[in-house]
Amino acid sequence: MIKNDKQPFMAHLEELRKRLVVCAIAIGIGFIFSYIFSKRLFSLLIMPLEKVLPPESSLIFTNLPEMFIAYIKVALIAGVILALPVLFYEAWMFIVPALYQKERKYLVPFVVFSSILFAAGALFGYFVVFPYGFKFFIGLATENVQALPSVKQYFSFSTRLLLAFGLVFELPVAVFFLSKIGLVNPDLMKKNRKFAILGSFVTAAILTPPDVATQAMMALPLIVLYEISIIVSKLAYTKTEEDEEANEGASG
Repeated sequence: MIKNDKQPFMAHLEELRKRLVVCAIAIGIGFIFSYIFSKRLFSLLIMPLEKVLPPESSLIFTNLPEMFIAYIKVALIAGVILALPVLFYEAWMFIVPALYQKERKYLVPFVVFSSILFAAGALFGYFVVFPYGFKFFIGLATENVQALPSVKQYFSFSTRLLLAFGLVFELPVAVFFLSKIGLVNPDLMKKNRKFAILGSFVTAAILTPPDVATQAMMALPLIVLYEISIIVSKLAYTKTEEDEEANEGASG
């Protein structure tokens, strides 16, 4: 009996291991490809900051290996982004056994929309938030105090923001599948709208630097995404028998 009880758990662990190996290989391939263009990718990453830096100013690095490590990290982040379709696919295939047959058909939409929304979030952060956020920070410099951003600090700051925006833009996809399995419904989301707005600002405060402008630039899209997610929930939600009984009881 003990062996039979452990078998499903061990099988799940073996399945998870295989999925993680595939994900690691995909990231590795993406990393190798990205490292070839790492200098160009890093130049693109720092471009929004360079545009607002004073003339004859630039990023600095204080440790000799710092730039090499920065190129490695840029290639790794880019490799993960390139591997996202594979990562989403493997995540879906891992949870497939727990889904109903009718829910398994959403594999392609899940992979496609998850990848698109993550990219949209990262691009929003790059093209909208970065220019205004960096302009605000550089504007705090005075005649006696100059901004000398380091490569290490800038990389950590910028990639954290890009990944944060990419993740929060996944909200409609998450709501769609939560609605499909009945954990979320449009009425519940409408009822908790005020808490969602508060949560948006709290999330923005946690994920972004401590300035109001940058936090608002994340919180406002989150609120808009929440409203979009309500519509998505309406399209995805299927009433369960309990819902129908509750409605009949309310009408009675």
